Amino acid sequence: MGAALVLGGFDIHGPQLFTIFPHGSSDCLPYATMGSGSLAAMSIFESDYKDHMSEDEAKLLVARAIRAGIFNDLGSGSNIDLCVLSRAGTKYFRNFEIPQERAYTRAEGYKFENGTTSLNKRNFQTATSTTAESENAL
Repeated sequence: MGAALVLGGFDIHGPQLFTIFPHGSSDCLPYATMGSGSLAAMSIFESDYKDHMSEDEAKLLVARAIRAGIFNDLGSGSNIDLCVLSRAGTKYFRNFEIPQERAYTRAEGYKFENGTTSLNKRNFQTATSTTAESENAL
């Protein structure tokens, strides 16, 4: 089993951001992406990142990068959660954006009106038919 991690924190040297790859190597970078949507997200960072951004600018940039991952990769999720690490502490922004809100929940399941899906009736047998009748029908 392997894991691709982005590890962030704040120490006496300021903010720190590390990537730890499944094979064990690591990097310390000003921005990082990992996972199935990382190429699309990285393109946003490479084009728009600048040093000394305000917190609001950084949150919007990260949200755009995650959104790019969501819309350009089938394996990515459907909402944007942010975490801001600073000298003052940690702030979580759950559901900062929900660009692709689901129309159903797992508990409810799918809801289709009767007759929405056509059936191929030759794949069904009546409950009263016998085995011999079923074999003859094929």
